[in-house]
Amino acid sequence: MTSEQPETKKRSRRRRSRKKRSDSPVVDAQNQSEPEVQAKPKRKGIAPNAEVFDLDLTFKAMGLNDEILKAIDHLGYEHPTKIQAELIPMALTGRDVLGQSKTGTGKTAAFCLPVLQMTDESEPFSTLILVPTRELAIQVTREMQILSKFTKLISLAVYGGQSTRIQAEKLKQNPQIIIGTPGRVMDMHSRGLLPYDKMKVAILDEVDRMLDIGFRDDIRRILGVMKQDHQTIFVSATISEDIERLARQFMTDPQRLNISSSKSLTVEQVNQKHFTVQPWDKNYLLLHLLKHEDPTLTLVFCRTKQTCDGLTRYLQRKGIDAHALHADLHQGKRNQVMHKLREGTLSVLVASDLAARGLDVDDITHVINYDLPEDPDVYVHRIGRTARAGRDGIAWAFVTPEQGALLTAIEMLTNVEIPIAEYQDFKPGPVPADIQMREAQKVEREKSLQTRFNSRDKPPSETQALDLTKFPGGVVPICKPSKKMGGRVPRRR
Repeated sequence: MTSEQPETKKRSRRRRSRKKRSDSPVVDAQNQSEPEVQAKPKRKGIAPNAEVFDLDLTFKAMGLNDEILKAIDHLGYEHPTKIQAELIPMALTGRDVLGQSKTGTGKTAAFCLPVLQMTDESEPFSTLILVPTRELAIQVTREMQILSKFTKLISLAVYGGQSTRIQAEKLKQNPQIIIGTPGRVMDMHSRGLLPYDKMKVAILDEVDRMLDIGFRDDIRRILGVMKQDHQTIFVSATISEDIERLARQFMTDPQRLNISSSKSLTVEQVNQKHFTVQPWDKNYLLLHLLKHEDPTLTLVFCRTKQTCDGLTRYLQRKGIDAHALHADLHQGKRNQVMHKLREGTLSVLVASDLAARGLDVDDITHVINYDLPEDPDVYVHRIGRTARAGRDGIAWAFVTPEQGALLTAIEMLTNVEIPIAEYQDFKPGPVPADIQMREAQKVEREKSLQTRFNSRDKPPSETQALDLTKFPGGVVPICKPSKKMGGRVPRRR
């Protein structure tokens, strides 16, 4: 009996831990029931900003029904943002809309609210919302569930990484609103569980990402099948001319909305600066900033998944509570990290561009571009994770000496000068030995090439003679070369 008691205690602890995890509000692949969505607390101490909000309009004056207004009031909002004030009335008319607005200005609610207003409880599969990432699918579903809290409408997230059987069972309950990633949506359609012919509204969030090379064929397969009359709403923070031209192929006479009080693509509440740093000093500079600035919640963006993992391990060794988030992580781990991020129980999240699109998390005070993105549009989406809904935020960028042109491209796109910042007490580390070796080899190669192509500036060798009558400064051979190809020249047959 006594020898079995410790094992019994271990089992009971494991059961309690599993029970605790199952109560998490994150959509878990092992849970068949949807999590109960808790409404966000009312926003207190944050005055509505005239750049983001339309202070001359209230949600009550927009014609939304009482159930939706009750949910909005429960969230603590009174005035809509400018994109919401323009897009919601236009969408309620049934017209196709192509909307562009800065990050953090409420684009998700701008298309969720009219969908909830127009959706009938007796019409299943009437709305399809396509998003580029699983995390964004979960977030939009949470937002939709919060706003529909006092209605009988059902919203369902359909994405890869979760059990197909679980999602199939939920689809049999005939939800009215589907939010999903293209791959899993097409999979469910091929199984006969997700019909397209009942869709009355099709929405593409982050349309510039959805219509790029990676998703373009999938979107054609999905929207191309919808032959019935339906409304389309596309939104994003950045929409290039090429993306707009492609988007219009799926729309009928769309209304183009570009909500911006200034020419900048970023909100004024983001304090942007850049640090000039050598690649081998990035780790030390990041650790220096985290320890000296003591930010509440920091989001660090890296270019590759390997960099995310390596940087996370480095920060953990230095005593920083850092977590990684990228596409190679198991979906359950990604859900756990996102849950900690939303709950504010982690201090540093090191992420790939998986977290750059649409994620709305309160209290992210700092966004650090550890690696500058090659696409300047991605920079706009990255720093948009802070300074949301009128809050203030800080965005720092690490710029290596070779990335000056890339920084200039970002400034030209955003129409904002990003000033340089320096820390006088930060001491750069020594140049690594392998870097010194590569630099020395580079110098030797340059010298060798210079010697080869500037031979005319040197005295003639034993096999060469200088004859200025032939051509000025020319070197004329006086004998045969020491090596010949011997007629072995490849010929075309």
